[in-house]
Amino acid sequence: MTTLDLVAPPQLTALLEQSAELHRHLCPRQVIGARMGMYAGMRLDLELPQSTKRLITFVETDGCFTDGVSVATGCWMGRRTMRLIDEGKVAATFVDSQTGRAVRIWPNPAARVLAPSYAPDAQSRWHAYMTAYQVMPDHELFEVQPVTLSIDLKALISRNGVRAVCDQCGEEIINEREVRRDEQTLCRGCANGAYYRLGASVEHE
Repeated sequence: MTTLDLVAPPQLTALLEQSAELHRHLCPRQVIGARMGMYAGMRLDLELPQSTKRLITFVETDGCFTDGVSVATGCWMGRRTMRLIDEGKVAATFVDSQTGRAVRIWPNPAARVLAPSYAPDAQSRWHAYMTAYQVMPDHELFEVQPVTLSIDLKALISRNGVRAVCDQCGEEIINEREVRRDEQTLCRGCANGAYYRLGASVEHE
């Protein structure tokens, strides 16, 4: 079979339709994300997209790529099965929360160079990436490495219904993210500095 004979599998096509609906368009990074999620399922022997919360995914950037990963894995921010570790990389770590097995997957840098050979008639490099990434073999498209998390997954997931109140700002804290300091219960913003600064109040008409 030549590269011109390769066709995207029906499962991938369905996933890309779902991802494109979220964005109102399809792009190469969505393809990368969906393919990566499918590949993670194969490497971890999991049936994806999941209907449970067994797989936890750590994505290293946001945007279109992340939605591709979500539709392929069933991991979503809203289900607390996806976490953003913003490293500015199109990469993700997939963790089987039952076995502890984890793999980190990222695009093979050579994939861009190989793309034109899979789509010689593409009208642009962008279109070549779009087509090639759908049919390129996993071993050419991705690099993969077994990893061990350096964070406590159980602590990250926390427990349902656990709440605390910050002694300084009075705001509620969920998911056991409070900090104990000098016999006080503090939110992380009050304890370590928030990502925002207080400004002038906004008056509503």
